[in-house]
Amino acid sequence: MNAPTTLEEQQTMSRSNADSEVLVIGLGRFGAAAAMELRRLGHKVTGLERDAVLAERYIGSLTTIVHGDGSDPKTIRDMKVAKYKIAIVAIGSSIEGSVLAAANLVDAGVQDIWAKAMSVEHARILDRIGVHHIVRPESDTGRRVAHLVGGKLQDYIEFDDGFAIVKMRPPQEAIGFTLEQSQIRSKYGVTVVGVKAPGQDFTYAVPSTKVSAHDTLIVSGATSLLERLAARP
Repeated sequence: MNAPTTLEEQQTMSRSNADSEVLVIGLGRFGAAAAMELRRLGHKVTGLERDAVLAERYIGSLTTIVHGDGSDPKTIRDMKVAKYKIAIVAIGSSIEGSVLAAANLVDAGVQDIWAKAMSVEHARILDRIGVHHIVRPESDTGRRVAHLVGGKLQDYIEFDDGFAIVKMRPPQEAIGFTLEQSQIRSKYGVTVVGVKAPGQDFTYAVPSTKVSAHDTLIVSGATSLLERLAARP
């Protein structure tokens, strides 16, 4: 099964795809947020929404608005959706509607399909019918919050292979020392990618980078190893 993809990955699709045509099916909170951000990034975005009032709300904000039902094969055929390089199924009110809409896109030959899943079972069905990227925003956000609750981590992005990138306060043992001196990498098996001092730009980390108590570290590595580092005082 394709591992769920984080909302952050979905929102940062390569700018090389800018000006490509994107179809977003369902303009609820998730779909509208994705559609509006994609539009801001320069994509031509068509929103397909069966609720006429909701569809009308985004006229002028998106490139094209279509009032219709994405779970209806005729609607998808009439729209000639194969012309869209990317399609997002953002239906959150009905698992059946989401699956049917995704299946219609697969049948139409859309190259890159993203879909919001509301449960593990929903994600499994979407994967089996051929959806390329599965997003589980509630689950992803829940895990992210759990990692942030302790206070040491300021941001947390987990990928599908047990790898993560975090923004964190420096551990006591690193403060006042260079990265070479504190040996964070050899002790914990993680990499300090960059350091940001208050009021200064982000800088890539090198062995001679000295860490202060007020710095913010960007650290990458295996999730279990990052958790071990974050547990340090």
